Amino acid sequence: MRNGRIVTSPIETEDGAGPVAVDDGQVAAERPEADQLVGRSPGQLMWIRFKRDRSGVISAYVVGFFFLVGILAPLIGKLYGKNPYTVYADERPELFDSAGVPVQPNGGISGEFWFGLEPGNGYDVFTKLIYGIRTSLMISVAVTIAVVITGILLGVTAGYIGGKVDYGISRLIDFLLAFPSQLFFIASMPVVVSLFVSPRDETPTYVRVVALIAVQWVLGWMSLARILRGTALALREREFIEAAKVSGAPPWRIIRKEVLPNVVTPLLVQATYLLPNFVTIEAGLSFLGVGIVEPTPDWGQMFSKASTELVQQNDITYMFFPGVSMIIFVVAFNLLGDSVRDAFDPKTAR
Repeated sequence: MRNGRIVTSPIETEDGAGPVAVDDGQVAAERPEADQLVGRSPGQLMWIRFKRDRSGVISAYVVGFFFLVGILAPLIGKLYGKNPYTVYADERPELFDSAGVPVQPNGGISGEFWFGLEPGNGYDVFTKLIYGIRTSLMISVAVTIAVVITGILLGVTAGYIGGKVDYGISRLIDFLLAFPSQLFFIASMPVVVSLFVSPRDETPTYVRVVALIAVQWVLGWMSLARILRGTALALREREFIEAAKVSGAPPWRIIRKEVLPNVVTPLLVQATYLLPNFVTIEAGLSFLGVGIVEPTPDWGQMFSKASTELVQQNDITYMFFPGVSMIIFVVAFNLLGDSVRDAFDPKTAR
């Protein structure tokens, strides 16, 4: 029916009697669903573009595998029948020579010990690696969450409000960016730990974890805040922000409803670059002895022990598994970040 009229549709009856009069609504209802145009949201379009990027999808699976290994480390260790705290040098001394080095070649790799045994205490390398991945990822995820929250609060606030608020936050960012971050990480860790524990007492693991998170957070949020500030500065001049102001909406409502949804793209892209960076920083601090220490498993701690053996025994076996796993994780996460950026902005070219 068009404007109250019944129209004929070229649909024949079963006996071939010719066209029959049908309503337009009936014809539309009988059309296949595939013929009807369906609008897609920006998120759906981003997801479609991301799925077409083979390297991004593979990287996402690799990153997910590492997180799954970290989460299921206790279960994997239970199925494997070992844990990272057993000192096999004391329990099974026949596996080691007088220097504490595994008797079997290639670091003691066997069907019983898949990745071999560490010299000295004789920790099982496989369980120490999966528990070390768990420790490093737990700390890095906590730092990333804290950095993202701080970057949003300070960066978006400075960019949207402007004036003295923007000036104060921007100068704070400039001041903190002037610190040599790597040296400050090393120098500040013992200071932060000493605030919680007396130098005469043994430092609990949770204190070291809190100190690692705090130090990386204090010196890690500025770059993200500066990016979000620039995005908020550009957004506050847009028409929809002006319309919200004219309608009488308070600033915090405009930030929450209008600005924040539009900073998701740079926020998500930067977060995919920040997390692997924090993983390497945490591993570096543990490598230098100011992070996680034995007997708590940690990625960087394994590098430290492996480098000692590489110098003393000229054996790269102990460096192989933690080194390869870290390279794979960092490369996969960086490729994932590139794919996410391209999915959000199809105009970019690698």
